[in-house]
Amino acid sequence: MAELRRPAALLLDLDGTLVDSEPVHREAYRRFFRARGWEHDDALLSLFTGRRADDVFASTPGPWSAEDPTALFHEVVSHHPHDLLPEPVAGARELVDDACARGIPCVLVTSAGRRWAVTALELLGGSERFAAMVTRDDVTEGKPAPDGYLLAIRTLGVRAEDCLVAEDTPAGVRAGRAAGVGTVVGVTTSFSAEELRDAGADLVLPDLHGLTTPA
Repeated sequence: MAELRRPAALLLDLDGTLVDSEPVHREAYRRFFRARGWEHDDALLSLFTGRRADDVFASTPGPWSAEDPTALFHEVVSHHPHDLLPEPVAGARELVDDACARGIPCVLVTSAGRRWAVTALELLGGSERFAAMVTRDDVTEGKPAPDGYLLAIRTLGVRAEDCLVAEDTPAGVRAGRAAGVGTVVGVTTSFSAEELRDAGADLVLPDLHGLTTPA
């Protein structure tokens, strides 16, 4: 197991880090693109992974360039496949259990909306187990900007260098790194170990099963 010094807080991404929901979200994007008649492939879908959809629509050239990014985001949400449900990432429930038992606060820092976050966290025992939640609507700039992590750190009143971030995307890793956190762990559920290390991850794991912190 990868043992790290005890952090002041765990700052945890949601999709792909705590719950294996990226396949669900990608299916929503596939349905959206098919409905629009726009060509798409995995490389294009990867641009949206770990980021707010409207940020990508606003900053990336494409057939959507003349349209309102916020309206496009809501259109993607309307294609969310309710027939598909995510599963917890291996070790996620145990990590949250362990942190709660040791008095280490967990904060969710996600590019998703609050409604989805609350629903997804039911898989891990409920959102009440988290000291705070920072969602897409709580910040001006989404990942890879550090705003979400900086807000989480301010909310807890801890030092950034004493915190641990867990993320599954290069955008999320860069956000944690830019926030000045002491340790950034990359989880290879969505991107390769090389991509996460290149983004700045200190440690890369296949899931959260091998992550522990000393008492």
